[in-house]
Amino acid sequence: MRPPEAALAAALVAVAVAALLGGAAAAFPAALTLERALPHRGVPAEHLRERDRARHKGRGLLGGGPAVAGVVDFPVEGSANPYMVGLYFTRVKLGNPAKEYFVQIDTGSDILWVACSPCTGCPTSSGLNIQLEFFNPDSSSTSSRIPCSDDRCTAALQTGEALCQPSDSPSSPCGYTFTYGDGSGTSGYYVSDTMYFDTVMGNEQTANSSASVVFGCSNSQSGDLMKTDRAVDGIFGFGQHELSVISQLYSLGVSPKTFSHCLKGSDNGGGILVLGEIVEPGLVFTPLVPSQPHYNLILESIAVSGQKLPIDTSLFATSNTQGTIVDSGTTLVYLVDGAYDPFISAIAAAVSPSVRSVVSKGTQCFITSGSVDSSFPTATLYFKGGAAMTVKPENYLLQQGTSVCQVLNKPFDAIIAKFLCNCVSR
Repeated sequence: MRPPEAALAAALVAVAVAALLGGAAAAFPAALTLERALPHRGVPAEHLRERDRARHKGRGLLGGGPAVAGVVDFPVEGSANPYMVGLYFTRVKLGNPAKEYFVQIDTGSDILWVACSPCTGCPTSSGLNIQLEFFNPDSSSTSSRIPCSDDRCTAALQTGEALCQPSDSPSSPCGYTFTYGDGSGTSGYYVSDTMYFDTVMGNEQTANSSASVVFGCSNSQSGDLMKTDRAVDGIFGFGQHELSVISQLYSLGVSPKTFSHCLKGSDNGGGILVLGEIVEPGLVFTPLVPSQPHYNLILESIAVSGQKLPIDTSLFATSNTQGTIVDSGTTLVYLVDGAYDPFISAIAAAVSPSVRSVVSKGTQCFITSGSVDSSFPTATLYFKGGAAMTVKPENYLLQQGTSVCQVLNKPFDAIIAKFLCNCVSR
């Protein structure tokens, strides 16, 4: 087995994440539908930075196996636009009778949760042109509430993913509360119910499958989660916790403890989320940083037009306060000052003479009437193990009117890198 690693492939403007959380990889990947929300109005880059800053400043990213029968497969659809504040989401089928729920893809959290009935503060409509549903455990013949005495609740209590008060009886429901840096939050209790999906077997045949999984039933939402413009039914966490759906399906022998995640940034958007390992000739591999709550990579250097920048390598070291992570819930790419400033200087020095450099609201921008690709240099990110990822100008610039501004931004305290088609394995 390869050591923990990530595969990098060049792609378009959007995040892509893929992770193998442990165990054997499957030969046949599973594709999970990804859709990117497109609100009806554009949003400036500063709004995107504020959203990301709030996410990372106040929110901690939540943090010999059985034989695998196959891998889980969901159809893919959706669209993307880098100038809009959007999100990527997929559909899951839960309960009996089964209902379909739209849930945001989030590699920065662990738990799958959906809004339940009744729910305080939960939107009843969405500006994403999707029909919102409310899960009702009392209406599902296969649903059961997880009590505080359940071993799965006990394990979740140790990591802060569950709440049970000392005064609660053993039969009291296993609860949870997740709070985000922007002040939004959700709370509810855990249930066990049936999830339905297609499984791709070793003979490449597809079969209808189902498994009983534990997920959150949210009966309260606050903050931005109450807004209707970007409302979905819940969040699908792909972290490393035992209660993540990826971990549960693996422990049941349903699918590999693996996922590969790629979000397309073209106008048509969409992407792929594979419960399995992508096998592609163009992939190169770089190791993951072990024993981290996030999906950390080791970024070693950055080059512009083939020239490596004078950046102190200690800025790329992983610690409790810094490191390079991959997170599908972060909109932009961020570099610490010591890496951001040399990068900007190198770009400004390499642009064609027809490009005019300006600063808009503290952000380096450029005014040009020519082609972005012909007017700006390429950048290359070098990772441990010799992996290199070339980034075209359209991938590190955002066009705003007649000017283009840097997508690589100064962060709050850590290097946060969003890459495009990555396969990460543990």
